[in-house]
Amino acid sequence: MVPLSFAPFQFAGQEWLLGPARALAWPEEQALLVADLHLEKASWFARTGQMLPPYDSRETLDRLATLVRHTGARRVFCLGDNFHDAHGPTRLDPGAAERLAALVRVVDWVWITGNHDEKDGAPADDLIGGTMLREVMVRGVMLRHEAHGQEAAPELSGHFHPRLRVAARGRTVSRPCAVMSERKLILPAFGALTGGLDAAHPALLKAMQPARSITALVPTAARVAHFPLWQAAAA
Repeated sequence: MVPLSFAPFQFAGQEWLLGPARALAWPEEQALLVADLHLEKASWFARTGQMLPPYDSRETLDRLATLVRHTGARRVFCLGDNFHDAHGPTRLDPGAAERLAALVRVVDWVWITGNHDEKDGAPADDLIGGTMLREVMVRGVMLRHEAHGQEAAPELSGHFHPRLRVAARGRTVSRPCAVMSERKLILPAFGALTGGLDAAHPALLKAMQPARSITALVPTAARVAHFPLWQAAAA
């Protein structure tokens, strides 16, 4: 059962459901997709003397467990930067490690590796369970961490942590969002301790090319709101 807080939209000829919890549901695959968990980011900073509350992994995994339960997902795809560094799995506290182990036991879990995961070599899958891949094609849709400019197939990725910034009533409101073109969809960062890049930033718009138009997607209670970001000049 998918919770009412998930709203539908169309991409690559299929229906998808975007939730305010920064996750994407794929009904055809009974799958849940998330990007950029950055687990153990706080403990990574602690090694350099920047002390942050060490609860980011637990919060991220608790939110993910709730979504798996409410959506009834049978598969989970994590689209890279799963840990903040390749040694992150060894720093999980026992509670967070058990949360992760329980999740990986109950669903078909796929880790797509990202640039943070691979800094010192990808973390061993025997430490965290699941299946570890650099990318995978599912129902004609390519799943990877960072958008690839030469990809001809529809593509889902993460990496950029997009956030929509809108000026309203004299102040700027910022919300995590997905960014979509005709053949590319970039998900917001799911992790509890992740920042964000303006969805209209030139680097993000460049990653979406080639495109005719680029749109930010923000879920509301009843629908996914579309905010135009870029339009190709008329020929």
